[in-house]
Amino acid sequence: MIESKGKSGNYAHIGVVGAGAWGTALALVAAEAGRRVTLWAREAEVLASIRDARENTKFLPGILLPKAVAATGDMAQAAAADALLVAVPAQHLRETLLALKPRKPVMLCAKGVERGTGKLLTEVLAECAPDAEPAILSGPSFARDVAQHLPTAVTIAARMQIAVALQAALGHGTFRPYASDDLTGVALGGAAKNVYAIGCGIVAGLGLGESARAALLARSFAELCRLGEAIGARPETLMGLSGLGDLVLTATSPTSRNFSYGVALGKAQPHAAALAEGIDTAPALVARARRHSVELPIAEAIADILAGTLALQDAIPRLMSRPLKTE
Repeated sequence: MIESKGKSGNYAHIGVVGAGAWGTALALVAAEAGRRVTLWAREAEVLASIRDARENTKFLPGILLPKAVAATGDMAQAAAADALLVAVPAQHLRETLLALKPRKPVMLCAKGVERGTGKLLTEVLAECAPDAEPAILSGPSFARDVAQHLPTAVTIAARMQIAVALQAALGHGTFRPYASDDLTGVALGGAAKNVYAIGCGIVAGLGLGESARAALLARSFAELCRLGEAIGARPETLMGLSGLGDLVLTATSPTSRNFSYGVALGKAQPHAAALAEGIDTAPALVARARRHSVELPIAEAIADILAGTLALQDAIPRLMSRPLKTE
């Protein structure tokens, strides 16, 4: 395992694969933490705007990138870095990892469950890049908040030595990463919250009130904890930034793509679904839970709504008519 590091003991050169809003914000984070950054972008217009205007005008307009961030269309150039941050959408992770074939620390920065296999992204990483040192970053964080230097705290999970090194490589005045070695818990929390955020958005869109949304949020977290226990996630991880913290942010903020998509569904308004990761994650999360004999009635209802097999007006009665039980 190659672990090249700079004089400070941290990774001196960070490669970021994926130049969407989140990948671009993380490239800025790494540069401001003193790293040299190579940012890989698929789109020619993104490459041109970063090279010519020092700005990703397509995905993160209005944010200037320092000269320490070099944009490239050659994935191999990003892969030559000391550590990789992979910020491609969850459903494109497998093909990206197979193209990279990394043998170094790889930190996943997307959130989701792989459609079809029901695998957490850390499990996809272990399968596609067995020689890589696995890591994952998650927590309550919006790309623009991070890029505008608003205080943000996240979790980085990896083998503890690697987590601490990545923590030191990215942490700076307004971006505070906490180290963990619970990759399963961090991966699950980041994935499930998108599904439940859609549900909370639907409740808001239907005008069912704040009490209903708070109840749904609380019971969603209970579902998350049940599944986490079944697959080996630690309770303290799910109670932390990458679990409860991220769920609260994503399920209550209009800035959240998943919450906003749910609101539009509840109001029967058209809304772009392309960036709502919870749409693909919902059926995969339910399938994974069934493999472990874990009931997720809220996630199942959301998946059925998204599949068109459950009408919105029938979802709440279905949930409310479940047998009464102790909490």
